[in-house]
Amino acid sequence: MQGIFDEFYRISANGSKLNNLMEVITSRENILLAFRNIKKNKGSTTAGVDGKTIAEFKNMNIDEFVSMIQKSFSNYTPKAVKRVDIPKHPGSNKTRPLGIPCIKDRIIQQCIFQVLEPICEAKFSDNSYGFRPNRSTEHAIASLYRKAQVYGFHYCVDIDIKGFFDNVNHAKLLKQIWSIGIRDKQLISIISKMLKAKIVHKNGSKEYPSKGTPQGGILSPLLSNIVLNELDQWIDSQWQKFPDLKEVKCQYNKKGTKIRSSEFRKLRKSTSLKEINIIRYADDFKILCKDYETAYKMDLAVKDWLKERLKLDVNPHKSKITNMRKKSTDFLGFRIKLNLKKGKFVIKSNISKKAKANIIRMLKEQIKVMQRSTLPNKDFGNYNAKVIGFHNYYNKATHISIDMGQVAFSIKRTLANRLKPKKCLDLSKKNFLMKQYGDSEQLRTAVGGRIIAPIGYCKHKHPLAKDARINKYTQSGREIIHKGLGINKYILSFLIKT
Repeated sequence: MQGIFDEFYRISANGSKLNNLMEVITSRENILLAFRNIKKNKGSTTAGVDGKTIAEFKNMNIDEFVSMIQKSFSNYTPKAVKRVDIPKHPGSNKTRPLGIPCIKDRIIQQCIFQVLEPICEAKFSDNSYGFRPNRSTEHAIASLYRKAQVYGFHYCVDIDIKGFFDNVNHAKLLKQIWSIGIRDKQLISIISKMLKAKIVHKNGSKEYPSKGTPQGGILSPLLSNIVLNELDQWIDSQWQKFPDLKEVKCQYNKKGTKIRSSEFRKLRKSTSLKEINIIRYADDFKILCKDYETAYKMDLAVKDWLKERLKLDVNPHKSKITNMRKKSTDFLGFRIKLNLKKGKFVIKSNISKKAKANIIRMLKEQIKVMQRSTLPNKDFGNYNAKVIGFHNYYNKATHISIDMGQVAFSIKRTLANRLKPKKCLDLSKKNFLMKQYGDSEQLRTAVGGRIIAPIGYCKHKHPLAKDARINKYTQSGREIIHKGLGINKYILSFLIKT
């Protein structure tokens, strides 16, 4: 399938339209690939309204399975979606609605997703980082740091969309799918049916949605990016992707990124365009400007644009303009501010207050589980995994060591009272914690001989921007991915053949 996906990406990048996609979506190879992708996902063991999981199909004859999925496509009618409310944050009282489709519908959605993703990836903005291959929160944070510190975008416009996933306009979304280059009417009809699938609540009540994409569906993240891609492209066209000036020669850096500084200098001299940038992760985005006047105009313009073009309302209480030289702004769990140092404004970042409170709450709850544990190896391992996960995510904050020190102080009493840890003098075992933290003095706390990961010991790691050459749908882009993973293709080929 990889060659087909690559070709779809190339065609879409060239601006051509794609028809007759259902032939590829319903092909035997695509269906089997979808099954493998679903099977390796932990969510495959979660049942929908029919009570079935991936186990229902594991022992099924391959030809029968492929035939069953193909017949489902021919006259597709989705089953009801099970609605479950989950906490917005661990320990939070606020909930987020999650829609769980039946396992067969999930396989069908995966078949569609695999074909649509390369087509959409060719059209998506470089400033969008959420729910996309080879992109992460680290890349979004790195972009924000660079634009604020190096390029002088000190004003930040925060706009909070009210219940984005629950308020996506179906008619508008289907038009956007068509305009992005997907011109298969049968496929668009199937997506329309998926969007309107009946929802069954926990109390047994039923709902027929007229708007929104259910969170939990495999297609939902891609569809949400299609909706907001129009916003990305509109903001990009104001400055960053303003039509190239042909008389200006372009240069490229070692990573293949186009250097447009000469173009931007020409634009500053010859036009009155305002410099603006957008950084988006799913429905959480920031618009960066160089002065308050531009930020104020963009705040009003974007709110009107979202309402008129995408039929989306804005939460006025959470939307604001921030001068990062004077106040901090929150983004993806980080609190970011600019501080004056040696005549220059540099980034100062911490864990946001809400995220820090969640970390403390989660660790205290895990300590309580460890206290009354009947499976200590598993529960102590879960605690260490949480600590390492927090460190790996939040170590992009410049003041991470201070923040984690405060977290360690907050849980110190709970840890001491409930687990009564002791100093561990023997660090001879070369386990994962030793590799992660080295021979640290803080790595000497143990309970019953089990070493506990030191929450207060964390060093800042500079966030890395996305390498523009990396691309899942080009041969050269995949080679860089494989090189980074340390894959030896000769050994892999030998293993496959033998």
